[in-house]
Amino acid sequence: MVPSVAPIYRGRLAPSPTGLLHLGHARTFWRAQKRARAAGGRLLLRNDDLDTARCRPEFVAAMVEDMRWFGLEWTEPMVSQSERIPLYRTALGRLHAAGHIYPCSRSRRDVLAAAGAPHDDAEPDEPVYPPSFRPPAGAPLPPLTEPVAINWRFRVPDGMELDFTDLGLGPKHAVAGREFGDFLVWRKDDMPSYQLACVVDDAAMGITEVVRGEDLIMSTFRQLLLYRALGLAAPAFYHCPLVNDERGVRLAKRHDALALRTLREKGRTPEEIRADWRRGVA
Repeated sequence: MVPSVAPIYRGRLAPSPTGLLHLGHARTFWRAQKRARAAGGRLLLRNDDLDTARCRPEFVAAMVEDMRWFGLEWTEPMVSQSERIPLYRTALGRLHAAGHIYPCSRSRRDVLAAAGAPHDDAEPDEPVYPPSFRPPAGAPLPPLTEPVAINWRFRVPDGMELDFTDLGLGPKHAVAGREFGDFLVWRKDDMPSYQLACVVDDAAMGITEVVRGEDLIMSTFRQLLLYRALGLAAPAFYHCPLVNDERGVRLAKRHDALALRTLREKGRTPEEIRADWRRGVA
């Protein structure tokens, strides 16, 4: 009997070029690099540039420059999601053929109103999609158009219990239809959602462990359903605690004062920033 061989570790950095990278990105990416090196593996760079309204070429250039300045290294040429649309479209077709998705004409405002949630884009996660908005189970699906001109949602199996052991935060549990509901896989502007593109890419790139912020734990549960629906093996997950500003608000790209570029211009060095982390200073 031939002994099984553990797969070579493959991690990834996946910034979105919608603004300048900040300290939170740096700390998560540094952890990803440390874990890849400790495992003797490889670290890849993916440019998550599907937000066509906000992604800009100058942010891509700044992203690469700031990551290199901070000491981050990747072992293969950068890939961009905007160049991989056919992969996502193929996956959408598979979900459609299996009856996992349905067209949705409801707006975000409709969902928020039905859920009684505040109309606040800063909320950490989207409200549960109302089951009453779904078409009946087994209803005939319209064909996928080219281009896609309507939103398509994944129908979650209500009541299904999902569990995974996060390598950073421990056991995690959620119930589909309660903690999260039906979610977008393709948008009416003919672009894949983050959830679908992330799953397709991580599988195609052979990623064995995803290191990212803990604000994406609920996305992990959604993605586990997509892995299952597409017959793909899911990677391991390591979610990092978020970095907050002095008021306790998690960092976002609007925090220009804590952008890597701003800190660099002020004379801070990567070594000083990492020393702050070791002292418990974000």
